[in-house]
Amino acid sequence: MKCSNHFCRRACILFVVLLLLNCGLPAMAQEKYTAFDLKIRERAMACRDQVTAELKKLITGNKLTLAQLFDTFYIPIPDTDPQKYHTQYDRYTDETIRIILDKYLAQDDRIKFVVAVDRNGYLPTHNSKYSKPLTGNGDYDTKNNRTKRMFNDRTGLAAARNEKPFLLQSYSRDTGEVMMDLSVPIHIEGKHWGSIRFGYQR
Repeated sequence: MKCSNHFCRRACILFVVLLLLNCGLPAMAQEKYTAFDLKIRERAMACRDQVTAELKKLITGNKLTLAQLFDTFYIPIPDTDPQKYHTQYDRYTDETIRIILDKYLAQDDRIKFVVAVDRNGYLPTHNSKYSKPLTGNGDYDTKNNRTKRMFNDRTGLAAARNEKPFLLQSYSRDTGEVMMDLSVPIHIEGKHWGSIRFGYQR
């Protein structure tokens, strides 16, 4: 029906606006997120805040400079495959943030890992269950010693460099598992350091 006057045109516009507001478009936009996804998002944000606080303490406590915390000179650890690396800060994060990461990992059996990675996908400190001593058995070590590795695959790099409030992806782990990956950004003194990643089964 063609509107023939100003009043009719305004009525048509109002009708379209009301239709859009009531047709559930915002809800449709969120349908891809389950209730558990949203719960994980809240936990990831809380974890991020605690990890960020610990990283800042390393600076204010004069254990590290800001430049050292943003170190990207990755020193290869000999005889590791996949290759592992040290940085100027990874021994400090082993001491300070692992307990936080482990706490969130233990909250639900569906959560498979909780980690902090820098913008390049470098993972300085993994959960305790994935930081077991190396044995030389490739299959065992890949599954049980995943710390200090570079996770710069497509999913890992997207998570590491995500600066949106959160990013949800499907993740095919190199152990053969397929899971969801939710990441939230970490900022230190206004600069993007990396992200918190939660890997979980829905």
